[in-house]
Amino acid sequence: MGMRSDSRLARMLHVLVHMALLGGRETSERIAEMLNTNPVVVRRTLGALRDHGIVASEGGRGGGWKMAKGLDEITVLDVQRALDAGPILPAATSSDHPSCPVERASNAVLTAAHAAAEARLVEIYATTTLAEIARTAMATAKGEA
Repeated sequence: MGMRSDSRLARMLHVLVHMALLGGRETSERIAEMLNTNPVVVRRTLGALRDHGIVASEGGRGGGWKMAKGLDEITVLDVQRALDAGPILPAATSSDHPSCPVERASNAVLTAAHAAAEARLVEIYATTTLAEIARTAMATAKGEA
């Protein structure tokens, strides 16, 4: 069972903040349990995060993963880009009738709207650190106690 790709970002933010708060290292198996997925998916996903300097791996099969940077040094955008280099919010355009001016105009409107939304999303993701997520979580947890 793979990670649903529409929730990969949320799920990785969740795991990374936990890893940082726990402060040690986690095995792929343990993270797979947290995400309700399999260790192969975890290794592939965390491998991409390692390539972007967000996590580090140690040891072989019995080894684990640990944070390579502090939560205040990692933005939501960093994690998003590690998972997927493409647009966050691609426009679903149509190509049934490429010569039709109405289809072209419809596509142009959607593409422009999505580009504007994309720019705003990137701005918010880029200015939100994982430390902020951790602070919000801690404040919520204290409120519930």
